[in-house]
This record gives sequence, C-alpha cells and structure tokens, in this order.
Amino acid sequence: MTGGVLVVEHPVVTHRLAALRDEATQSAAFRILVHELSTFVAYEALQDLRTERTTVHTPVARDAPCTKVAETVLLVPILRAGLGMIPAVQDLLPFTEVAHVGLRRDEKTLRSEVYLDRVPRDLSGRRVVVCDPMLATGGSLAQVCELVVSRGAAQVQALCIIASVPGVERFRHAHPDLPVACCAIDPELNEHGFILPGLGDAGDRLFGPPA
Repeated sequence: MTGGVLVVEHPVVTHRLAALRDEATQSAAFRILVHELSTFVAYEALQDLRTERTTVHTPVARDAPCTKVAETVLLVPILRAGLGMIPAVQDLLPFTEVAHVGLRRDEKTLRSEVYLDRVPRDLSGRRVVVCDPMLATGGSLAQVCELVVSRGAAQVQALCIIASVPGVERFRHAHPDLPVACCAIDPELNEHGFILPGLGDAGDRLFGPPA
C-alpha cells in the first residue's frame, strides 16, 4: 500500500495480467481472467470487513467458535466494463447488493456525464465498493465516488485491475482519503485517454464493441 493505493503483485496475478493484456486473448478467456483478477484484488482490499463471533456444530464437536462476515457490501459497477468484475466480488463476499451507475464519455473532451443512476439516495453507514477495471483518466471513478460519498457512505473502496499514473494522481487529488486497489499501475495515457500499455477497451473486450 503506497499513498492509499494497493497494488496486488503476487506471481499468479502478474501471470494472468500478462494474458489479459495480450491482444490475442479472446472475449471468453478475457472474461475469465477479469473474474480471477477481480477476486484477487477484492480479497486483498477487503480484509477489514466487519465480522462477528459465533459458533457452529461440526461433525465431531458442538459449539465450535468461529468468525463470520457481519455486513452487506453495496457493489457499484461503473457501466459497462465494471459489470465484468461484479460476479467475482459476489462470489467472494457472502452478503452483497448491486447498484449500477452509467457514465457516457465525450471522446473529445474526455469528460463524463451520468446517464444511469441506481444508487440508493441514503447510504448512511454503508460500505460501498466501486468497480471499474480501468482507472484511466480517473475522472469517472472520482465522479462516482463523489456521488456515493455525497449520499452518506461510511466507507468507500475503489477496485480496479489496471490504473495509470495520471489517473491515480487525479483520483488521489479528488479523494485523498479513499483507498484504491489494482493489479498494476501503468505509466501513461495516449491522446484518446487509453492506458499505455494497458489492454485496450475493457468493455469491448468483455462484451464486444457497441452497436
């Protein structure tokens, strides 16, 4: 963890990340890799989940002490690429809800506007995990995090797969207290706002190009 950014650098993560970047990786394999990498990132990032002590009956003992997760996490995928991360995080966490946010980016200005907002109006006391595989310019992630913070979320965590140095800097400037977790931080963006070397358009590689 450096400056509020957690980079998951396990060898099994870097191995999968290499395949994810490869332009020869087809959509079916790409989706599996996103699922696996999302699991690893969420596992590392959410170690502070609220828990409670309880007991269970094992086949050979009664009232064995154990610990269980004691909170329901609200997952907020940024459409559409963020949808690719949600099944993995749901598989990992025992209790989740999902609220979608859709942003439309102007390819000339690189600014985004909200076209879909299904986030509850009152998030008081809630833990919110915002999912977007690519933290490129940082604008979309910062905008959605601002939305959930403004609605009273008690804890906000951003999960990504690949970030960029400019995107991280912009996000940290907007939200210096919000943690970010990812698998890699790439050095730069191209003139279209894509991460370099990156992996291209995550949404297109997950779901196909838009109509």
